[in-house]
Formats: sequence, structure tokens, C-alpha cells
Amino acid sequence: MNGQLLSAKCYVPSAPGQVLSAISFYTHPMSSSNETEIKFRIGDLSALASKLRELGLEQITPRTHEMNVLFDLPGRPLRARGDILRIRKYGESWVLTHKAKSSNSSGPHKVRVETETRVEDGAKAEAILHALQFEPVFRYEKFRAEWKGDQGHVVIDETPIGNFGEIEGPPAWIDKMAHDLGINRADYLTDTYGGLFFAWKRQTGSPATEMTFAEIKAAKS
Repeated sequence: MNGQLLSAKCYVPSAPGQVLSAISFYTHPMSSSNETEIKFRIGDLSALASKLRELGLEQITPRTHEMNVLFDLPGRPLRARGDILRIRKYGESWVLTHKAKSSNSSGPHKVRVETETRVEDGAKAEAILHALQFEPVFRYEKFRAEWKGDQGHVVIDETPIGNFGEIEGPPAWIDKMAHDLGINRADYLTDTYGGLFFAWKRQTGSPATEMTFAEIKAAKS
């Protein structure tokens, strides 16, 4: 994986009215906290959006294009200890994020220590990482819409390998929201998108190496 990966060709539909930039709940100028969440598979996007409205959640960003690039050092020491270093472009906003395992990671939810900051220029941030010997190791792409509740939020992700939701907030709120959405605890997913992608590859036998729309479309042809 070489070159400016964040500016590489990606699949961006141009449907009328589609919004590709927004002020996101995920693009705080700077934040550091324990992130507690679960993922779940979505069978019907419209039905989920209707249920979220019924439950009183507010949509705070529309469906917005997102490209993520993970970085690591030679030998993959971050991956070995379960850390993630990521540059994300969400609409027109750039965010640099580090995630590490939390000591409170037992139980049905995924808990990570997350530190992130908005950056002005993603290409320059990538150049800094390259200068420090970090290299891009994985890309994943999606369209994300964000919904806010009284104690947490729910996101809807449309990815090249299927549609997924995330519920983030206090554990009790996550479980209540999941129950209200008809999600059983057995359906909780705590893997990363990288983990979900490689599980999908094993299941489908796809030769794709990145979770982008263009890569997976090309692998199918």
C-alpha cells in the first residue's frame, strides 16, 4: 500500500441531494476517553431509521462518506498489542485517532481507550506519520449517519461488506437501546471493521485486500 492513500480513488456516489460533508459527533477538536460500544448487523436501513426516530433519537449528521486509513510501524507492533492509529476523513473533516485496549474490557461490550483530535490537513498528517516510519496497512470505507440519544449515540454504517450499526454510551444504556431495537445480546459484535473484513474474506474467498467499494467491486469482476 503506497502513496497518498487518503486521496486514492474511492467510490463516492453522486446521487442528488447526497451530503458528503457535515459537522460530526466524531470530530471534536480534541477528546480522550473510554469508548464503550457494540456493533450489530442491520437487515433493513429504513426500518432502523424509523425506529430510532420513534425512540426519540435525533439525527445529527446525514449519510456522509468516510475513508479510514490505519497505520503501523514495520513489524506491526501496534497490531501486536491491540492498538489502532488511524486517520479518518469524514466528509470534509479529518481526525487523527489512537485506540488502545482498556483494563475494563471484560463483558459483552467493546471498551477502548480512545484519544483523537481534529487535524487541519490530513495529507500533511499522513506525511508526518511517514516521516516517523509509520506506514499505511489497511483502508476501510463506508457511509455513516449519526443519531444522538440522551446518554449516547447510534450510528448507521453502509460498508462494502454489509450494513452495520454501532451503539456507544454507558453499558446500561447500550443494553437498553439494543433491547428497544430488538437486538439480542447474542447478536452483539465487538470486532473491529478490520476483523469483520477478514472474517468476510474467509467466508467468501474474496481476493480483496482492502474494505473499499472499488476494491471489492473489482475483486468480484
